[in-house]
Amino acid sequence: MRMRLMLLGGGNALGQALIRLGAEEDIGFLAPRPPEQGWDVPSLTQLLDDTRPDAVINLAYYFDWFQAEETSTERLASQERAVERLAELCQHHQMLLLQPSSYRVFDGSRATAYSEKEEQVPLGLRGQALWRMEQSVRAVCPRHVLLRFGWLMDESPGGLLDRFLRRAEKDDALFAADDRRGNPTPVDDAARVLIAVLKQLDCQAPLWGTYHYGGHEATTTLALGQALLGEARVYRPTLLDSVTPQAHAARPDAADEPQHAVLACKKIFHTFGIKPRAWRAGLPALLDRYYRHV
Repeated sequence: MRMRLMLLGGGNALGQALIRLGAEEDIGFLAPRPPEQGWDVPSLTQLLDDTRPDAVINLAYYFDWFQAEETSTERLASQERAVERLAELCQHHQMLLLQPSSYRVFDGSRATAYSEKEEQVPLGLRGQALWRMEQSVRAVCPRHVLLRFGWLMDESPGGLLDRFLRRAEKDDALFAADDRRGNPTPVDDAARVLIAVLKQLDCQAPLWGTYHYGGHEATTTLALGQALLGEARVYRPTLLDSVTPQAHAARPDAADEPQHAVLACKKIFHTFGIKPRAWRAGLPALLDRYYRHV
């Protein structure tokens, strides 16, 4: 890798997966420790003025965007300002910016898969904030890759998987929507995609723009929950036997979570040659890592 890579958010689950996979391929990252209050406009300005990498992978707010049960308006507003400043710095110093985004920028009213060209009408606070961040990156920093991920799954404490499995240990019943669809995406697979994109950008390929990636085989949250329980029982035989189906409209997060969140991944395949991997194949490693740290 000829480019010097700056990774913001190397301590979170996706950052750690990226560092692990990079080490296997002899790809290193500058991964500075964030200041106590987290990355903000002044600290990002100082960091990039001092280090001048060739590319920035912005996973600084990964947990809030992809794993947290809820995130405050104030935190998201601060992150929006930081992302806009990051885009300005990347443009000023002629750095590449690799910025994650999410299926949450869509409202979920489309029953067929969303392509990159579909209109974005986000539902909740997170989706709206991510949509505005996408817009500011496009407007300010032409040399960017915006990568929208499907349902990201990782082992982080307090994350989606952790909350689900803890309920499966303690609750009498678990409910999941049988009419809500998306692309489960294990964090290791997401890291594989980021590495593949970086390799091609390292070859000076001007492949800027917005791309979708999600694990192969769209499914429902109900089927995903059943698959997770099946794998997790290897470690916790006393987990609940099954997940109870419930309508999307009856779920407590129905106002914020798109009912249909399936992403079409043709563009990333035709541009970068990245094929979606079956999400089920990634569950054993994910659950193993989770139960080793729980």
